[in-house]
Amino acid sequence: MNPADTIPAEPEKPAAPSNFIRDIIVEDLKTNKYGGRVQTRFPPEPNGYLHIGHAKSIWLNFGLAKEFGGKTNLRFDDTNPEKEEQEYVDSIMDTVRWLGYDWEDRLFYASDYFGQLYEWAVQLIKAGKAYVCDLTAEEVRGYRGTLTEPGKESPYRNRPVEENLDLFERMRAGEFPDGSRTLRAKIDMASPNLNMRDPVMYRILRATHHRTGDQWCIYPMYDYAHGQSDSLERVTHSICTLEFEDHRPLYNWFIEQLGIFPSQQIEFDRLNLTYTLLSKRKLLQLVQEGHVRGWDDPRMPTLSGIRRRGYTPEAIRNFCASIGVSKTNGIIEFGLLEHHVREDLNKRALRVMGVLRPLKVVIDDYPEGQVEEMEAVNNPEDASAGTRKVPFSRVLYIEQEDFREDPPKQYYRLSPGREVRLRYGYFITARSVVKNERGEVVEVHCTYDPATRGGNAPDGRKVKSTIHWVSAAHAVDAEVRLYENLFTRSNPGETDPGQDFTANLNPNSLEIATAKVEPSLANPTAAARFQFERLGYFCVDPDSAPGTPVFNRTVTLKDTWAKIEKRGKA
Repeated sequence: MNPADTIPAEPEKPAAPSNFIRDIIVEDLKTNKYGGRVQTRFPPEPNGYLHIGHAKSIWLNFGLAKEFGGKTNLRFDDTNPEKEEQEYVDSIMDTVRWLGYDWEDRLFYASDYFGQLYEWAVQLIKAGKAYVCDLTAEEVRGYRGTLTEPGKESPYRNRPVEENLDLFERMRAGEFPDGSRTLRAKIDMASPNLNMRDPVMYRILRATHHRTGDQWCIYPMYDYAHGQSDSLERVTHSICTLEFEDHRPLYNWFIEQLGIFPSQQIEFDRLNLTYTLLSKRKLLQLVQEGHVRGWDDPRMPTLSGIRRRGYTPEAIRNFCASIGVSKTNGIIEFGLLEHHVREDLNKRALRVMGVLRPLKVVIDDYPEGQVEEMEAVNNPEDASAGTRKVPFSRVLYIEQEDFREDPPKQYYRLSPGREVRLRYGYFITARSVVKNERGEVVEVHCTYDPATRGGNAPDGRKVKSTIHWVSAAHAVDAEVRLYENLFTRSNPGETDPGQDFTANLNPNSLEIATAKVEPSLANPTAAARFQFERLGYFCVDPDSAPGTPVFNRTVTLKDTWAKIEKRGKA
């Protein structure tokens, strides 16, 4: 079997014309604000795996820079060694590449700048713009004030410059216990913006850093390191999500006080999806508590999980392009992402036949021992995909749901006395059934019309249903993992009193079926994607082994009968 990704990928869709960030860049280029340069960056914290929300930021940063002939840096904001690991760094780099983006030689870390950030902190102390504070974290919060009440100045706010310089140097030298002192910016404790009320710049923290080891025992806070890192890299457009909008005055304050390159921060709406949690802290909880099999569990919204489930990078990029960019947070229906996945896989996925819940069918008048090779189309959307041969024999497997002994109205699949078409095979008519001791149908006996080979009747008669099948003698056993939403509520964070978000976990988010698949799937290519006809799109899981394939259901197909049946029960 050929790999499922054999057709050329479509060109990436450009940024939408209505993109307000794009309009800002166009205006900056028109006024020559940055000498005609466009420099963006994607700045993940290496404290977890990237999720689908990050895909929008990656698409935006890399896509806009590419559109205007600019460059994008990949920079890890690694300022919190307690939560950061090399595993996360490696995963993030792998994921960005998988999405189709290349930072070339522009891989940076905030830790690259620890020395310079320290020198700039000293500069701010000398200018009377920063001071060493002995308040505890709890006391700092108490002094901060509220949205309606101003904060109180720290009793250490007006220490002499020389004392602050001495204490800060001793903080770096490791003289003081963790958390006993901080370096704070001296701004305005009465500011209506809480971020401007003397924010902490450095804290004492003895933790081994994944890159600098034990070289430092003080670490810069994100709000201090971020803007200066942008400036050092001469980033022109520092694109981040809306929760950082209130942090922009602080971002600008540090740059202005230091007199360094003025990167500009621009905020956009973050991606929120129904039935999906996009909090790395909560995703880590799911992993640590064993609710999922790991960061790359196909039920997870991580890009590694989505990748393992069979989503394509093209589908994700097209999805990001379709939802637009705005200054207002909203929620996107998960079904829109699935739409783009189906749209992409429809073009590239090879069609195959597999039966998830097998029901034996015996064609009584078909010659015993006879095997025919039926020609099947690999992808009707791609003529270059060609055809394959599928064995046909007297005993087949069909889906249990494709037979009803007592069919309801509008059910046109196989039932006693009804004729249906076997895909690429023959017309068959059900005649009798065999049941087990519980009264369940375990075998259907049929007759066939030899003149309908390939699925067409010479006399022109029509049947209302076509069903898929697998030859029993040639079928390959496969483990098929059927995934549903990980959460039962559209907003997983909405819980009843006394519960946390795990109360909304879907107990039926994974069903494992022992399926029968056509022999071409005995040894599929790693990560290959297929459409199991009439069932959905599936991807080969890394757990597969020769002769024992494992498939993940990526997304279902539209099921007309299921909709009819659901309406009938309503």
